[in-house]
Amino acid sequence: MQIIQSIKDRGGVIMAILIAIALISFILMDSNSGSKGSITKPSVGIVNGSSIEGAEFDKRVKVEENKQTQQSGQAPTGAALLRVRESMWSQVVAEKVFYAEAEKLGITLTPKELSAILLSNDQANPFKQERGLLAPDGTLDITKAKDAVNNIKKAKGEQRENIDAIILEPLKLSTAVAKYTGLISASAYYPTWMQDKDVAETKNFATISYTQIAYAEISDSTITVKDDEVNAYVAKRKDLFKQEAGRTISYITFSQLPTATDSALAIKQVVDLRAAFIADTSAKSFLARNTSAVDYVDEFLPLSRVTSTQKDTITKQAVGSVFGPYVEGDNYALSKIIGTKQLPDSVKARHILIATTDRESGKEIMADSVAKKLADSLYNAVNAGGNFAMLAIQYSADQGSKIKGGDLGTFGFGQMVPEFNEFCFTGAAGAKKVVKTQFGYHVIEIQNQSNFKPAYKIAILAKPILTSNETFNMATQAATKAAINKDAKSLGEYAAKNGLKIVEYPTVLKENDFTVGNMQDARSLVRWAFEAKKNEVSSPIAVGNDQVVATVNKIFAEGVQDAATARPMAEAAVRNQKKADIIIKKLGNYTTLETAAAAYGKQVQMAGADSSITLAGKIINGIGSEPKLIGAAFNKENLTKPSTPIIGNSGVFVIKVTAVQPTIEQTPEQKIAQATGRMNAIKGQAGNWFEALRKQATVKDNRSKFY
Repeated sequence: MQIIQSIKDRGGVIMAILIAIALISFILMDSNSGSKGSITKPSVGIVNGSSIEGAEFDKRVKVEENKQTQQSGQAPTGAALLRVRESMWSQVVAEKVFYAEAEKLGITLTPKELSAILLSNDQANPFKQERGLLAPDGTLDITKAKDAVNNIKKAKGEQRENIDAIILEPLKLSTAVAKYTGLISASAYYPTWMQDKDVAETKNFATISYTQIAYAEISDSTITVKDDEVNAYVAKRKDLFKQEAGRTISYITFSQLPTATDSALAIKQVVDLRAAFIADTSAKSFLARNTSAVDYVDEFLPLSRVTSTQKDTITKQAVGSVFGPYVEGDNYALSKIIGTKQLPDSVKARHILIATTDRESGKEIMADSVAKKLADSLYNAVNAGGNFAMLAIQYSADQGSKIKGGDLGTFGFGQMVPEFNEFCFTGAAGAKKVVKTQFGYHVIEIQNQSNFKPAYKIAILAKPILTSNETFNMATQAATKAAINKDAKSLGEYAAKNGLKIVEYPTVLKENDFTVGNMQDARSLVRWAFEAKKNEVSSPIAVGNDQVVATVNKIFAEGVQDAATARPMAEAAVRNQKKADIIIKKLGNYTTLETAAAAYGKQVQMAGADSSITLAGKIINGIGSEPKLIGAAFNKENLTKPSTPIIGNSGVFVIKVTAVQPTIEQTPEQKIAQATGRMNAIKGQAGNWFEALRKQATVKDNRSKFY
């Protein structure tokens, strides 16, 4: 494995070793239960009777936090951390649901199968992602893979658990899902009876005469829909009107963001220091004396590594000049060009590493003084004409590069730890040096540098735009005064009197939500809402840069929606049913289609001549989606007399079937295409298997009690 992978990305994890550690642990079936300790936390949830233990859930969240920290260089906090927890909850529930089903079918990932994956060129093999384990042609080097497996049997404790969570469990899950999906796909078929039915439903088509009285004939304003009518409608369709427990709230926000006065104070601080900043000759000490909010970076950086939003303007300034003040994030800043030089954007180098500590255990393996002495000796030997490659093979602790004579290949600026990077990019091609890093002492030789571009050393004096105590206290006092009103009515009157805006948040909050509108870290507000009573007013709650005073508008119990909640979705359907009753009453006892049409001054129309009315059809051209109308078109009774009123989606219809006749027989190619399309549709429906499992699962979520 390559220690260079640790040097790169600021000392990142050697992923190939970590992967192998996790996988070999599984191969050996080495139980690590003893490393988890005996401390237990309450269950944070139950899925189909299987508990999700709090300690284990927290551990998995922590692993994901660490993973994101390594990827971005910044630990998730606030809303980002809450999103990590929410995502992990969804993942754990999905695993519980799926594994329960997989166990019933005997779907597992055996050690033998896992070994086969590790030593294969299958894209699912995590070893394929590690260049150090690949042959020159890009295929897996089996010898290296076997050596990796044989050398990684010592992972223990937390390291083992983290590797399992990041690497092993996803691999087990993806393999099991692939097997399950294969079974589902293989089980999808197009039975003969269904083929016969489909053929029968397209064998004939109907033509009809009809009259339509649209619901729009009756004004909505003339129809009153009562709550008991909505409830009756909902009672027949409970599955469509299920609801989770929830709350709706209203709130007033009192901003604690810096005011214009606070901002003016920050800009004055940097303006007052501008002349001194220009005149000063030691940027590092000047920034330290004046407590800059941005640390001094005493190195030359290519434009791509300069992080300022104003970098294009800053880098055009002359050396020694100062640009600003300007806004940089939450600061007012001044930038001073300390110097410029040409630097390569890529370097080819080789090294010999004399390690001082063991990467796995962190224990010292060589005294610092001894390592330094050996590195200096090797440096002198190389300078005296010694064979660098042979010395690397003999002495280097970097197992990945030593077999290549210490060759690290070509790497870009910033890929190495700072000390290593500094020498490689600021030294000259051909230069050699002993450089100390966190890994030990490196004898480095710069072999080649390419694509030189300007690099800049920039000092930034920044002063934060802070909320003053006065601003903070004013917001707190205003929120406290509002919160004195202890019911929703009083709060509304107070807001109206004092020109405050009450925001009615329309979305129903769920117990584990953490965002409310634009407030991304509002977990404390949501928790209060689920502890409060209807119309209760909160004390001031700190959410981001605001103090929030809220009130609970409505409490939703788990179950079926009440009339007020269901009305937006149910009211139109109930109204149309009442309109249909009025229309049918006015139609009376008609004996002909023409009589029925005359009751509302309508004309008799024709449909179906284009063969669009078949039992398999979904749409009637010129009419739209009217399933009941299609069914009635094949009712033999409607051939001899007009139908009874048909309550459709867009109005009430009366029809008379003029003919039912055979469609043009399909060609063999059309039949094959139809069968293929039907089979693909069946397979497509089979792809929704997880949603079906999830809906059948019983999930109890207790997270709100702990987070």
